[in-house]
Amino acid sequence: MVIAAMRLNQIRDLLAVVEAGSLRAAARRIGISQPAMSKSLAQLERELHAQLVLRTARGIVLTPAGRAFVARGRVVEAELRKARDDLSALRGSREGAVAFGVGPAVTVPLVPDAMARFRAKWPRAHVRIREGMRTALLPLVRDETLDFTISENVAPGGEAGLQFRPLIKPELVIVGRRGHPLAHAKTLQELAAADWLIFNPPGARGALERTFEASGLPPPKALVHCESYATALALIARSDLLGLVLRELTELSLADRFVQRWRLREKISPPTIGIFSRADTPLSPAAAAMIQSLGAAARALPKHI
Repeated sequence: MVIAAMRLNQIRDLLAVVEAGSLRAAARRIGISQPAMSKSLAQLERELHAQLVLRTARGIVLTPAGRAFVARGRVVEAELRKARDDLSALRGSREGAVAFGVGPAVTVPLVPDAMARFRAKWPRAHVRIREGMRTALLPLVRDETLDFTISENVAPGGEAGLQFRPLIKPELVIVGRRGHPLAHAKTLQELAAADWLIFNPPGARGALERTFEASGLPPPKALVHCESYATALALIARSDLLGLVLRELTELSLADRFVQRWRLREKISPPTIGIFSRADTPLSPAAAAMIQSLGAAARALPKHI
């Protein structure tokens, strides 16, 4: 009975409030009045017999009931969007939407080429790209905030509820500023005591930790945990921090002027980068087309799986 009384626009309104952080901003985004937005939320709370939000001086805060409902509401909204896109595609439309995440290691070699391929066939589709590490992006795939994410696969047994499609095995290199005190080091052992910048949380078995482990060395001293390659390269170029980054990034003109690569005797195993998507939900036509474009872009690279 509760589901029958509930209207889809009420779910839409609640999600808009959560994303915008306030009733006024959410109402403006959707194009309705603030009183209408307040009325919609109040009706939803009455029908669910639960308080979903708290109004504070700093904006809207979800209650425990609100957090539980929003998790389900996002799935409902995502499935409805996919259904609309499916019907539009059957009519020959190319106006769908796709939202996906990317880890910082894959932006340079894959995304620009894939986007050009996608735009050639879906010129009017709306695309949303969110950058972040896999620990932040995988939950967004599970709740269907994102259609999929391109991230490193570090779990041998796979991720529960998700399927993985490998794309590339990029080359990683150690970099530091030009004129670094350890510029002449030839082994990982010589760099073990250096200060490092890492992209994954300590203990998450990121590429740097795995590289040290493979050489029989303890984890490096990680002083900075950064989730953006642009910020990381700027920090490395202006400090004595070292980092393990994608080789293509060191070949960009700006990076090449300020950082140098270490050519060590040890071989650094490349990570497996691929696409995580929900295993139990079909992709929308636009999302499927974007994945096809990413696959084509990966196959066009000199080294791909």
